[in-house]
Amino acid sequence: MGEIRFLLNGLPVTLTDPQPTMTLLDWLREERNLCGTKEGCNEGDCGACTVTLTSLEGDHLAHRAVNACILFMPQLHGRAVRTVEGIASPEGALHPVQQAMIDHHGSQCGFCTPGIVMSLYTAHRDGRQDHDDVLAGNLCRCTGYAPILRAAEAAASEPRPQWELNEAEALVALDITEDTILNGAFIPSSLDSFASWYAEHSDATLVGGATDVGLWVTKSLRELPQTAFLHRLAELQRIETTEAGTTIGAGVSIARLRGWAAGFYPDLAELLRRYGSVQVRNAATIGGNIANGSPIGDAPPALIALGATLTLRRGESRREMPLEDFFVAYGKQDRQPGEFVESIFVPENAQNLRCHKLSKRFDQDISAVCGCFNITVVEDTITAARVAFGGMAATPRRANAVETALVGQPFTEATITAALPAFAEDFTPLSDMRASADYRLQCARNMLRRTFLEISAGTQTRLARRGAA
Repeated sequence: MGEIRFLLNGLPVTLTDPQPTMTLLDWLREERNLCGTKEGCNEGDCGACTVTLTSLEGDHLAHRAVNACILFMPQLHGRAVRTVEGIASPEGALHPVQQAMIDHHGSQCGFCTPGIVMSLYTAHRDGRQDHDDVLAGNLCRCTGYAPILRAAEAAASEPRPQWELNEAEALVALDITEDTILNGAFIPSSLDSFASWYAEHSDATLVGGATDVGLWVTKSLRELPQTAFLHRLAELQRIETTEAGTTIGAGVSIARLRGWAAGFYPDLAELLRRYGSVQVRNAATIGGNIANGSPIGDAPPALIALGATLTLRRGESRREMPLEDFFVAYGKQDRQPGEFVESIFVPENAQNLRCHKLSKRFDQDISAVCGCFNITVVEDTITAARVAFGGMAATPRRANAVETALVGQPFTEATITAALPAFAEDFTPLSDMRASADYRLQCARNMLRRTFLEISAGTQTRLARRGAA
């Protein structure tokens, strides 16, 4: 038998052999009668089930708002969870976020309110005041966002209450240092032990953030006989920058990746701002985004444009490859049984990366087309070009003919215009519910034109919200 240990609203909990694919949402409501956490979409879109997940990372605590509906119980091992029932004082005094929601009439039917409160509570703990982004993953069905935003602004000026607990000592006291084996699940504590185990259990499902795998269970009702939960592998969560470039562990969340990108590639950071919601970005990992091979994943086109390489590992063996070579065909990647994505290396690049995402909504929407351009201009001549797209083929893919048409030519509008027909040589996109084939081709061409105009003007992509300065 195996155990998982975690904190729930400040108190230690030990569970023996929990069902590995039971979600935190179901456990809270069915086993603990903590029904403030609501079930809405059950797929990580609406935010009604938002809770705060806290981890001890080195010498500091990391607080994250996450969706309990696609968070499996083994993912709690060694962490702390706080629900809406656990943020008031022991004497019943409301948290400043709760009080502000009352004072500013931020709730009507109340169904979505606990999730909204927990998103704002997590932001309050971290001092975040980008309320539009914080709330993008919380759908309000009847109140309207104006009073909720007024409540968020009012609460932001209030200090953290004295009763708000620091879980650091309690997390250390859980004393989790060894591998954990549950009923059909493995929670490794080191990368070496995981690599050895996975080489012998190559049919197992690997769970990083579960933002994809979670839906296999909640929507497709799939059985996962064997799973490995990777959240305790600190080796997969490193970001190391040298003069040559940056190595990013496969377990790095999209939220942390965005933080890194902000200092190097602002367009990539803005692109990742539109990846799901805060809750999704806090859970999803870059390794998962790559390894699932989606033709419309937003990170691979940017990383391909930057010349990124992958390190794949099986047991003690490693091999490297350009990221674009990893994607073989739709649903197929160059990954052998027992092999996993260990890290991504992004070489030092010029600062001309431009990323453009086309979707029907700003937030929480899948790309119809995502185009990324890394064009080097020296003395008004294009000396190098890496252009990559998602949504234009069965895999994320480079536009080789477009690159050839650009390199060696003067950086002029005439060169850009002459290169536009090459898109039809590179891509034969599909028509689907998001866009027609002709529309996708035209938009890809327009993205190249836009990139030229932005680089010429020395500006970055305008991904900020409508009306922003």
